[in-house]
Amino acid sequence: QVRLVESGGGSVQAGGSLRLSCAASERIFDSYAMGWFRQAPGKEREFVAVISWDGVNQNYAEPAKGRFAISRTSGESTVYLQMINLKPEDTAVYYCAASTFTGTAATSKGYYGYWGQGTQVTVSS
Repeated sequence: QVRLVESGGGSVQAGGSLRLSCAASERIFDSYAMGWFRQAPGKEREFVAVISWDGVNQNYAEPAKGRFAISRTSGESTVYLQMINLKPEDTAVYYCAASTFTGTAATSKGYYGYWGQGTQVTVSS
């Protein structure tokens, strides 16, 4: 079975940092764009960041710009999300996702066909 598994979530104070990881069970995602989304209770799942298949290009949602950095390993099915200066409004379940798109145009959840189970990020005031 093809799986995406997130890790690295936790509880931090405002201004703190976290590094999320996403590991894939298969190498098929090495040719796909990979993205991060988040969903808070009562809200829609929203786009956070996406990285191209080769790791060269990245695209971010406005709240993530300047604070979050997405990266991936070369030739391996692992993607990361480094988050700094976290704010209470960043509190959500963060999901890793894979798209058959190769670039960074996939900024909506409808473009993604594979999803992880999510990892909780909680930021206190």
